[in-house]
Amino acid sequence: MGDHDSEFLHGTELPGFHSLLGYQQAEWGEGEAVIALELQPRHLNLAGVIHGGVLTSLLDIAMAQAGTYCPYPGRMRKAITLSLTTTFTGQCSGGTIRVTGRKRAGGSRIFNSTGEVHDDQGNLLAIAEGTFRIRSGSDKPEGVPI
Repeated sequence: MGDHDSEFLHGTELPGFHSLLGYQQAEWGEGEAVIALELQPRHLNLAGVIHGGVLTSLLDIAMAQAGTYCPYPGRMRKAITLSLTTTFTGQCSGGTIRVTGRKRAGGSRIFNSTGEVHDDQGNLLAIAEGTFRIRSGSDKPEGVPI
C-alpha cells in the first residue's frame, strides 16, 4: 500500500457508508485488496454474531478494490457492482476479521473478483464472487482526482 493511501488506513477519513463500517485498509495492490475490521456491537445481528450485511458489504468493497488499484497519489479508480453472490460459511462474535478480494479476470471496463472473509483464528466466514464495471474516467491507470 502506498503512502498516498494513508488517509484510508485507519478508517477515519473514509467517506459515507465506508466510515460507518469502520474498517482499515490492511493491503492494497494491483489485483488484490485486504481490509480488516475489529468487530464492535454495531456489527452484530440479534443473535450476537456478525451480521451478513456487514460481511457482504466488506466483500463488495474488497472485491471492487481488487480491480481498481491506483498507484498515483491523490487519485483513485472507481467501480460499480453489477452482480454479487455471497455464501456464508461460519460466524463469529468478536475479534478482527480480514477480508481479501482478488481480481480474477476482466477487460478494460468489466472485471470479475472473488473474496474471502476469515476470523482471527483463520476460520472461513464467507466467500463471494462479483462482477464490476469501471466507472467512466476510471478506466485508465491514473484514475480520477480524489
